[in-house]
Amino acid sequence: MEYRYAEAQEDRIPSLMADLVQRQVDILVSPSIAAILAAKQATTTIPIVMVTNVDPVATGIVASLARPGGNITGLTRLNQDLSGKRLELLKEAVPTLARVGVLVDADYAEADKAFQEYEAAAQALKITLHLVEVRSATPDFEGAFHAAVQEGVRALLTVRTGLLITHRHQIATLAIKHRLPSMAEGSDFVEAGGLMSYAASDAESFKRAAYYVDKILQGTKTSELPIEQPTKFELLINRTTAQVLGLTIPPALLFQADRVIP
Repeated sequence: MEYRYAEAQEDRIPSLMADLVQRQVDILVSPSIAAILAAKQATTTIPIVMVTNVDPVATGIVASLARPGGNITGLTRLNQDLSGKRLELLKEAVPTLARVGVLVDADYAEADKAFQEYEAAAQALKITLHLVEVRSATPDFEGAFHAAVQEGVRALLTVRTGLLITHRHQIATLAIKHRLPSMAEGSDFVEAGGLMSYAASDAESFKRAAYYVDKILQGTKTSELPIEQPTKFELLINRTTAQVLGLTIPPALLFQADRVIP
């Protein structure tokens, strides 16, 4: 295994990908949209297996899910399609919720689209959204949280990107400090102390990615493997965080949870 990590610095990704291509690896695997796009530019021959949170057709990675063609295949996690469900679950946990902050990395290419997906769902739930931005080079989380609270934000949605995953513990700590119930796009945020998450199962997604790698190594052409969509979604709730926030999670919501962190 040749492992590379950009440490939330997307400008490093093209050189890291070029290095892997130069080493003539047999397969490239990545969950990062920036890395997938860099890989697509770097090689048309090495198979690329992706586990992506974005729509690979809408972003121009592949022509279609059923017939991706070329050297790219893998899984799409339907992350943005779950925006409305996340807001519904957060509203169920906090019925009086009226104003929610959406924390994004302003340098993330899909940041505006991610916010728009939440905005469309928020209107139906009569929730007002407030954009909370940090930047990769100098992420001022303290300042961003303080400004959000000053604007009347009473809960937080975190868009899953490399920068925010790297700082998930700090985000969880600040959310608790400012008494903000939080909903995330991945279980790692809840394990770090966030309140809730709803997303495709990480474990199942990467198990399927391993299946793709195995099929390709056994001789199946990448172009013959359609891109899969997830079949298993997980709701995680951190009961300890709820207690610290003085929040009583409704029993019906706890019953829906796939995992409750005690």
